[in-house]
Amino acid sequence: MPENETLTLILGGARSGKSAHASRLAQERGGDDVLFVATAEALDDEMAARIEAHRRDRPAAWRTLEAPHQTGEAILRAGPGAMVLVDCLTLLVSNAVLALPESASATQAEAAALAETEGLIAAYRRGSGSWIVISNEVGLGLVPAYPVGRTYRDALGRANQRLATEADEVVLMVAGIPLKIKQAV
Repeated sequence: MPENETLTLILGGARSGKSAHASRLAQERGGDDVLFVATAEALDDEMAARIEAHRRDRPAAWRTLEAPHQTGEAILRAGPGAMVLVDCLTLLVSNAVLALPESASATQAEAAALAETEGLIAAYRRGSGSWIVISNEVGLGLVPAYPVGRTYRDALGRANQRLATEADEVVLMVAGIPLKIKQAV
């Protein structure tokens, strides 16, 4: 990638300000040439309302791509533009894990999560422009009480680690405050 193109990972807990911070950065870095990549699926009324609220908050000039599976490939087909904002790896991993049969092992879940993550990384490398990827930091919370929750937490944790290794910048959001934990050189 050219020097002016960066991959930024924004991590944080629920309601930590990840999306707001990512949107500000995308606007600063990409202006109106932003491809907003939504990984959520409106599987119930609550999620549909959340998706609609996010739509209203985005600048009208931004393009939106709904890509809950094989997201990296979908971004390349759409044409990335100056800035790609992926919201979010958390749901992308959830989609990958939940698409597996109930009998799938933790190893299979992690493989599915990492396949989506590697797809994003490959698309970033092959495309142009800068990217921002949002994800939940799941390593600071409670250990889920049920097996699928632990499997998901582990898969997302590994996906976050992989993306953080590739990222030029990593930002941890705490109470709306961005803490840079890895900075582009």
